[in-house]
Parts: sequence; C-alpha cells; structure tokens
Amino acid sequence: MSEVPSYWEELERPGPDAVTVDGVELRARSRVRLRPRAGGDVFDLALAGRTAVIEGIDQDLYGNVKLAVAVDDDPGRDLGMRRQPGHRFFFSPDEVEPLLDASGAAATAAGETRILVAGIGNVFLGDDGFGVALADRLARRSLPAGVEVVDYGIRGMDLAYALHDGWDAVLLLDATPRGRAAGTLYVIEPDLGDLAPAVDAHGMDPVMVLGLAQALGGPLPRVLVVGCEPQSVMRGDEEDVVAAISEPVRAALDEGVRLVESLLEDLTSRGQSTKEVTP
Repeated sequence: MSEVPSYWEELERPGPDAVTVDGVELRARSRVRLRPRAGGDVFDLALAGRTAVIEGIDQDLYGNVKLAVAVDDDPGRDLGMRRQPGHRFFFSPDEVEPLLDASGAAATAAGETRILVAGIGNVFLGDDGFGVALADRLARRSLPAGVEVVDYGIRGMDLAYALHDGWDAVLLLDATPRGRAAGTLYVIEPDLGDLAPAVDAHGMDPVMVLGLAQALGGPLPRVLVVGCEPQSVMRGDEEDVVAAISEPVRAALDEGVRLVESLLEDLTSRGQSTKEVTP
C-alpha cells in the first residue's frame, strides 16, 4: 500500500508549467474560451462561452490539474491577475477551448506582464526585516496589473517554488550588507547562468533561494534584488533581540517604494534596467 502524501507535501507540490489541450500548449497568459461541462454550478452557467486568460496552473495532491483564469469582461479582472479571491475561476483543461493566433499557436494576452515582488527577511532580527516592511508598504499601493506582492518572510522553500510559477520577472526585497552607509539602496541583477544549484530548504538568503530554485529544474525568470544596507546584522543568537529596524533603514523605505515602482514601470513597459543602481 502506497503512503499517502502529507499536508506539507501537498502545499509544496508545484503545478506544471504547461498543459496540452487539443494539441495546443497552454501556459500562464494563454487565452482560452470557457466550455464548462454540463451539470456545473451557477458560475459555470454564467461563464460558459466567455473568453479568459490563464493566470496560473495548479495541481492538487492527486495530480489533478486546474487552470486558474481571469475572465476578460470581469470588471475586476486586474484583481484576478493579481490572484485576489473572487476574481479567479478554476476549470479543468477539458473545460477550456484554446484561442489561437495567426500561426496556430495559443494566443496570449497582449501586454500582460506578470511580476512577483517578494519581501524576504526576519522581522525579529532588526534590519533584516527591511524586505518585509517594504513589501507591506507596496501591498497597500496601486500597482500595475499583473504585479503581485507577497511577504515570504523566512519561507525559502515556498519562494523557490514560486519562482517557477510563470513570472516574467521577480523582484526580491531584502536587507543587503555590502559595506556602505546604512540605508543605501541597491538594485542587483544576479547572473543566474553562474549560479550553482543548491539544496537548502532553510536558507532565505537570495543566493540560497535562487540556488534551490535552480535545483528544482526548469528556467527561471529575470530576477532583480532590491536591497538596503543594514545598520546592524543580527544572527538570532544574541542575548538582546531588537525587532525594530534602525532609523536609517526605516528612512529608506519611502525611497524604496519609489525605486520599486520605477522598476515596475520599466518592466511592465518592456524597458531595460541597469545591473546595479545605488541611489
């Protein structure tokens, strides 16, 4: 008798990057027409025949695949593309009809750039909480469609899996000690080609997370690290733990918001960012 996977294994199970329907490969941002099977609920009846964009591909404990879609004529479609509840709908692959472009391939949503903004760090280790604090501020801002802000804290494994969710780009927000004045902001684009795969489910340093994501296999999106020079670096074994971030780092949060918003504007307009910026 086979062993039943645990709850935690189910949470860590990534969905496939693509599914094939009627000989057409569908991915995130592919466009489809909804054809729910007979006997569905009221949402199936209301959405039958509507066109939609695939936001993501999910897989459950038993290997069943569902397509999360945002419906084209839903007034809250932008919220659906940001994975907000109430505007994402789930259909099996056999309940959608691929929409094709002129070449016969799956049509994609024009201009739909998907970007993950990931706050990382430990809020109980002083300045290490910079990324989480910045993510919190950004989550309360009006950001471009397709941008999702998530506080990953110290959940390195979750973030490594999320890097394979079909994003066009990922911004990692983190405290970044580089020996300059406290509060200095950086934008760094790691060279993923030189990154060695690593397996460390507990590492939350961006290099460790990217190494773990490499070990999972498959291509990674473009990654930028938005970092801030901390005033103090804590390891967690100190006698006196300071949960609050320092004043220079706190003062850098407003500029951090402006910096990330500028990067998002460049990325969503297909612009180019520099390898490193030190405002």
